[in-house]
Amino acid sequence: MPTVAAPRLARRVEVIEPFWVMECAKAADVIARSPACDPLLGGEPMIYLNIGEPDFTAPPRVQAAAQRCIESGRTQYTPATGAPALREAIAQWYATRWNVPVDPARIVVTAGASAALQLLTLALVEPGDEFLMPDPCYPCNRHFMTAAGGSARLLPAGPAQRFQLDAASVDAAWGPATRGVMLASPSNPTGTRIAFDELERIVAAVRQRGGLTIVDEIYLGLSYDDPALGAARSALELGDDVLVVNSFSKYFGMTGWRLGWLVLPPALVAPIEKLAQNLYICASSVAQHAAVECFHPDSLAECERRRDEMRARRDFVVPALEALGLPVPVQPDGAFYVWFDTSRHAADSWTFCFDMMERAHVALTPGRDFGLADTGRYARLSFASALPQLRSALGRLERVLAG
Repeated sequence: MPTVAAPRLARRVEVIEPFWVMECAKAADVIARSPACDPLLGGEPMIYLNIGEPDFTAPPRVQAAAQRCIESGRTQYTPATGAPALREAIAQWYATRWNVPVDPARIVVTAGASAALQLLTLALVEPGDEFLMPDPCYPCNRHFMTAAGGSARLLPAGPAQRFQLDAASVDAAWGPATRGVMLASPSNPTGTRIAFDELERIVAAVRQRGGLTIVDEIYLGLSYDDPALGAARSALELGDDVLVVNSFSKYFGMTGWRLGWLVLPPALVAPIEKLAQNLYICASSVAQHAAVECFHPDSLAECERRRDEMRARRDFVVPALEALGLPVPVQPDGAFYVWFDTSRHAADSWTFCFDMMERAHVALTPGRDFGLADTGRYARLSFASALPQLRSALGRLERVLAG
């Protein structure tokens, strides 16, 4: 057979880094298949605290609705902006849960928050544009910018800033190429929110320069009230020009359903709709019809019960890590992540996490993915697993670190 040359790749493939979270997950799977993790050979199975996926699934009413859709053949395309009933239900949720009136016409349903971010970057980012983001932050957000021809400018944000941007850093960093800011509150990997008065100052600073504020709120439903920060609030309170991304994956436990949404300024709906028509046609119709049931009182009560359970897990994990000499500089007040310092036990968190995979059979995520500013000393633990697993995992870490 003749040798076939590999096709020429677009430059964007070369400049986008691997998603190291997933690379670490692959390494954990290799170890998990080894004899050391085989219970039949006296091993202990790997405990995965590395992936941000809740251990619960869609609420029962949602599952039943999906089955009814399939059985009745209700699987046809929806409008590219989403099923009208779902857009109405999302708008009503903003009014009742977050006390923000939102016109359903401003909501665009997407194939997950990832599709929402891709649509935004393709619609708004020109080659040479930059968006300001905190360092650390979710890596895929900056890669969406790169794929659209722009770039993310990461601004170091340490514990004193709750690992989040503040208005002062935005003011200082804004330059001729800056188009706006992209924030996440609560954040992945740190689980921290931006204080709402600080968010208000950031939005005002961006607005003054004619820029764009994009806020990822996929963990907003999984916020835990903090006396210093007050109750969680949506950035939509700050004006119709704030662009918000959300998802059914985390609070509603629908990760694999790939369903999210955007709340847009009215003038952006038609351009985003045009892109969605061409790129995706629509999000999964079964997922959309089923997701209407997320907003039934029974489903919301179940999601709140799960949020309380997540809070209890956080309240166990944070002091347990601290007791092991793994400090948590800022207690997470949202999501299901703890961002902890490994420097007392290893030269860097990459070494620490692989050591824990090998010796404790606990999978964690090193900070390498999430930025450049001191992230090498931090690791992320996801407490999206049940308390018995968390207790077992922390016990194994204690055993190894004490040895």
